[in-house]
Order: sequence, then structure tokens, then C-alpha cells
Amino acid sequence: MNTETLRNYCLTRTGATESFPFGEETLVFKVGGKIFALMDTESRPTTINLKCDPERAVQLREQFSAVVPGYHMNKTHWNTVTLDGSIRNSDVQDWIDHSYELVRKSLPKAIREQLN
Repeated sequence: MNTETLRNYCLTRTGATESFPFGEETLVFKVGGKIFALMDTESRPTTINLKCDPERAVQLREQFSAVVPGYHMNKTHWNTVTLDGSIRNSDVQDWIDHSYELVRKSLPKAIREQLN
């Protein structure tokens, strides 16, 4: 999955926005003003940080060498995924969806309702 495909997929999530609040190398995707994905646009291969249920985060790290604790993030809730071709695109999309849903569920009810 290349950077542009990844970007386009993240932006298909309802209410998703993109910005560069941490500098021009880190593309941040948010829903309701909260981050659900961060992509390093300069790294080769591309890396993306995704929020994850803590138990699932550990399972993914054990299953995939390209999944490690989130770089510069809370290691319990975030994974960094290196898109080196060792992980199927459908898995990456599933993990993006999981991250998005975790963040979306944590939003105040009024904001969640606006997203429907």
C-alpha cells in the first residue's frame, strides 16, 4: 500500500480530516478533532501509527514483525506499522477502521451524532 492509497483510504472514513500539525513530514488524520492515524510521509517504506485495543495491539506485534509499539505514542494503545509489503492491504485497512472506530466511540455524543 503506497502513501497516496493509504491517505485516500483514511479520508474515506466519515468526518476524517487531514493536517500537518507536527511538521511537513507527519500527516495526521483526525475524526472529531482527535487523531486516529499518523503517517510518516518521508520514511521509506512508509510507516503509520494506529490506535489499537491493548490486547489486540500485543497480538499484532507478536504476529507481524512490521508491527511495533507506537513511535512517540502511548505504547499500550498505539502501534507503528511499517508498510514493507509483509502485511496485506486488507489487514492495514482493517486496522485503520479499528483505530477510527476506537477514536470515534470516545467522542462526545453530540459530535458522534454529527458524524452520522
